[in-house]
Amino acid sequence: MKPRLVLLQLPVPQPAALSASGNVPLAAGALGVAARHHGLEEHIAIDVLPPEITDGLGDTQLVDFILEREPTWLGISLYLWNSERSLHIAMKVKERRPETYVIVGGPEVSADNTWVVDHPSVDVAVSGEAEETFVHLFDRLVKGDSLDGLSGCSVRAGSKMSPFAPADPPAFPLNRYPSPYITGTLPVEGHRSTYVETVRGCRSHCTFCFYPRSSANLRSLDLDDTRELMQGLRDRGAREVVFLDPTFNHRPAFEELLVVLKEVNLDRRLDYFGEVRAEGLTDAHAQALAAAGFGRVEIGLQSVSDETLRITRRHGSARLVAEAAKRLHHHGVRLLVDLIVGLPGDTQDDVRRGFEFLRQHELGSEAQVFLLSLLPGTAMRADAQNLGITFDSMPPYRIRSTPTMTLAEMAKLLSEAEDMLGRRLDELPRPHLVGLDATNPRDAILVDLDSPNGEAEATAAMPLARHAAMWVQANDLWASRSRLEEVIAARVATDPCCTLDLVLKPSSSFPLDLLEFTRSVLSKAPPSYLSRVLEHRGENAQRRLSVVLEPSVKIARDLGLAAMELAFVYRNMSLATAAENADSHGDGRPFARVTGPVDLLSLNFRTLVEQADPDAVVFEDRLSETHWTRNVLGLSER
Repeated sequence: MKPRLVLLQLPVPQPAALSASGNVPLAAGALGVAARHHGLEEHIAIDVLPPEITDGLGDTQLVDFILEREPTWLGISLYLWNSERSLHIAMKVKERRPETYVIVGGPEVSADNTWVVDHPSVDVAVSGEAEETFVHLFDRLVKGDSLDGLSGCSVRAGSKMSPFAPADPPAFPLNRYPSPYITGTLPVEGHRSTYVETVRGCRSHCTFCFYPRSSANLRSLDLDDTRELMQGLRDRGAREVVFLDPTFNHRPAFEELLVVLKEVNLDRRLDYFGEVRAEGLTDAHAQALAAAGFGRVEIGLQSVSDETLRITRRHGSARLVAEAAKRLHHHGVRLLVDLIVGLPGDTQDDVRRGFEFLRQHELGSEAQVFLLSLLPGTAMRADAQNLGITFDSMPPYRIRSTPTMTLAEMAKLLSEAEDMLGRRLDELPRPHLVGLDATNPRDAILVDLDSPNGEAEATAAMPLARHAAMWVQANDLWASRSRLEEVIAARVATDPCCTLDLVLKPSSSFPLDLLEFTRSVLSKAPPSYLSRVLEHRGENAQRRLSVVLEPSVKIARDLGLAAMELAFVYRNMSLATAAENADSHGDGRPFARVTGPVDLLSLNFRTLVEQADPDAVVFEDRLSETHWTRNVLGLSER
């Protein structure tokens, strides 16, 4: 039997358990194609784990799935959002199969990111573009040759990793390897975005971005190859094509490429998306983007301060962004406009001027305003001490202070932006409160704290889905709080890197101390990217607390209001009752959890859609919750 390579790329955490994940393991697919192109499949079996597996399985289930394949090697693509979970998976695999050799690559692999490179589960760390290095690596592994000096690699020697060997500059033409979509290595699915690269390298030198570390020399897929790729994706059912090319409009033959994209897309079946810069974007370009099928593009404002743009080597100007936005809007192209809070050089007044710029140019509804992260391998991270910047050493590497702002001041600025824009800027994952059923993987369980010793703990320790709910009931939850702490510990120990909704189901009124106690227990669980990402707001996006009240459970109004400050509080009700009070859910009252049958075509359902705060309504019925999540909240790929 051939030795087996399993390639794993874990997804971005979803804003809701039943939303479209957008998970496309492009890096894993590209490595699989490169290995096959060079004939490695003659010597090894290659598995690229598909999205339906990595989207759904929790930590323990995913480890079991990988081990069933008896991998000789486990290759993992590491990104900001998945590194901690990926390395946890690798560690658990090696605990049970020590002979499995773990290879990591991706943007997180950098000499300045020692927590990744030195992780005890890692045997080889590959930096930079990996297709060629990957092939050379496996040629040596198959032959049993030494890995010393392998370009761009750090290799374990006993308890330590070696320094990275100098990397060869990436130079292979982009048409050397066929697209993993065209080869069938990755599925083309209309409900997911299709990610493509037609350019590698970036001539911009923004110090906060990791693109400049790759190469200033642009390598592009020629027009004929691009035409063939787009046609192939279209024929296979692609709908949204996302170009990962840095600075899409600064690539070679940009205008000619737009002609090709338009010709392939005459019936507008494809919806293109890419990132552009304002510099050099003419009205003709905006018109051609729209004609080709770009319904939306992303454009970086980053700061309105010319001095900040100079310090960060971003350059450009807010004026040019405003002009480009006007041109794009004129031709019907929607925008995502990025504004970063915490850039060196920016003061609080500069950031506020950025908010005013968005308002003045009617860009508020299209704005993405977020705190700076100091990404591994970036020039800004390397120069952080000289710049007077402090930041977290773990994902998302959040800025903590600059010479002009503290984290508290930056958090206050984000709050001001939300007040001005009239919306929340970041997503707190939607509570997952569907009914219990035999879904696979199971994503909801009920734990009864009044059950015999060991039964509740065993239920809590069941391997569950990546985003799961644990309902907890007892005659007196407060009196059972020590056992509540035990079942939370059992649940977290089984799937420590997964999203957990802890749902309390009280049978009567309860003291507010119950919620304080439960939040404290949840906060002691091991941290990760997802638990840190909203930490500046005092929120935990990974482990959330909900309370679901039956109609018969009455609580005092002041208790209800206080409880809503500490947890998501819902009351079970029929669709008719929910519709009757559609405009009041969450307005000083518990949110609505609709139970029983739901007719999506009924007047009551339409009333909820039209009048209710969509975030204040959830459904017991799984199909109804999925419909609401994807079609009312818009948490879908398209």
